[in-house]
Amino acid sequence: MSQGNAPEEMNVYQNAEARFEEAAKKLGLEQGIYRYLKYPDKEITLYIPVGLDNGTLEVFTGYRVLHSTVRGPGKGGIRFAPDVSLDEVRALAAWMTWKCAVVDIPFGGAKGGVICNPGKMSRGELERLTRRYTAELASWLGPERDVPAPDVGTNEQTMAWVMDTYSMHVGQATTAVVTGKPIELGGSRGRKEATGRGVMICVDKAVEKLGMKKQDCRTIIQGFGNVGSMAADLMAKAGYKIIGLADIGGGLYNENGFDVPAVIDWVTNQKKRLQDFPGGGTKMSSKDVLFQPCDVLIPAAIENQITEKNAASVQAKILCEGANGPTTWQADAILDAKGVFTVPDILGNAGGVTVSYFEWVQDRQGFFWRESEVNERLMDIMVNAFDVVVKYAETHKVNNRIASYMVAIDRVAKALKLRGIYA
Repeated sequence: MSQGNAPEEMNVYQNAEARFEEAAKKLGLEQGIYRYLKYPDKEITLYIPVGLDNGTLEVFTGYRVLHSTVRGPGKGGIRFAPDVSLDEVRALAAWMTWKCAVVDIPFGGAKGGVICNPGKMSRGELERLTRRYTAELASWLGPERDVPAPDVGTNEQTMAWVMDTYSMHVGQATTAVVTGKPIELGGSRGRKEATGRGVMICVDKAVEKLGMKKQDCRTIIQGFGNVGSMAADLMAKAGYKIIGLADIGGGLYNENGFDVPAVIDWVTNQKKRLQDFPGGGTKMSSKDVLFQPCDVLIPAAIENQITEKNAASVQAKILCEGANGPTTWQADAILDAKGVFTVPDILGNAGGVTVSYFEWVQDRQGFFWRESEVNERLMDIMVNAFDVVVKYAETHKVNNRIASYMVAIDRVAKALKLRGIYA
C-alpha cells in the first residue's frame, strides 16, 4: 500500500500500516528510514507434515515473520488458529516492534502462526505439530535472535514443547528461547496475570487523568480468555463494577454487576458456557456487548471489533484495548470526535510482553524474582509508558494512538541511525 491510500478496513496489516504511515509522516521520518522500518526483516512460510492419530498424514501451513531486530531480538507469540494468514502475522509482528518500543524494552517484533484448529486436534497431534514447526525454525530462533511466546490457541505447554525441541537441536537446555513457559521450566511468576494487570494499570491511569473514581466506573470486557478474565478479576478486586462480559459464545450485560470470581469458576473450573451463567443478566452477542452504556470498555478478544460502521455506538468514556487491533483505522476519527479517551493496544496490552521480558532476563541470569517484584517492576514500566504517551499526545496535538506510534517509531529510528546500515 502506498502512502496516502485508504486501507481496506478489515485487513489488519493495512490497518497497522496506515497508523505507521500517519505517525511517520507527523515525525517527518526521512524516506530511507521510513522504508526500512515499514518492511519486515524476513518472512518465512513453512509446510509442516504431521502424522495424525488416525494414521493419515496432514500438511499444515505455518508462518514466522521477523519484523525488526534493531533494538534487540525479535519477540512475539505463536498462534494456532484456522484463520491465520500471512497478512495477520505481518501486522502482529509489526505491532510487536512498536509495542516493545513504546514500553522501552530491548526487543524487536516477531510473530508466528499455523493454520489449524487446535480444538479438534489431540494433545499428541498438537505436540507433533509444535515440534516440527519449531524444528523447521530452529536455525532462526534463539535467545539473541527470536523469542516466541504463547498466543491464541497455544499455551505454556506449547511453549514447553518449543523450548525442549530447540534445546535438543542445540544440545543444551535453553530456557530463554521462549517465554510464557511453566514455572517449573523457567517461567516467571506473575506472567499469567501480566497482560490483564497491564490493562488495569492503564485504566487506573486513565481514570485518574479524567478525574473519575474506580468505584463509579461501570466496566465492560469483551473476551474471557487469559487477558479478559484476569483483567475482570483484578479490576473487580480493585473496586471497578463489571457490568458486561463476553466470550466467543456470546455476551451478558447486567447493570447490577457480576460476581467475577463466580463467573471465572463457572467458565474455567466447571467448563460451562459464559452465557449460561445463572442470574447473568441480558444475553446478547459478543459484539453487541461493546455498545452498551459504560464508563470503561475493554475489547480483549480479537481484531476488527470496533469499525467505521459501529464506532458511533460506543458509549464509553475510556476505551482500553486488551486485544491486538480491536479497533480499525477508520474508527479512530469517530471515537476521537466522540471524545473517547483511547488507550491503544500497543500500550494497553503491553503488560504481557513486559513480563515476558522479565522472564527472559531471569532465565538468562538463572535467578528468579518474587511475584511482588515482578508486579512492582511492571507497574513502573506501564506507568512511565502511559505518562510518556499522554504527554506526547498533548504536546504534538495528536490522539493517544498516533502518539504511541510516534514514540515507538522515534525510538526505533534513533536506534537504527546509531547502528547505521551494514553493507
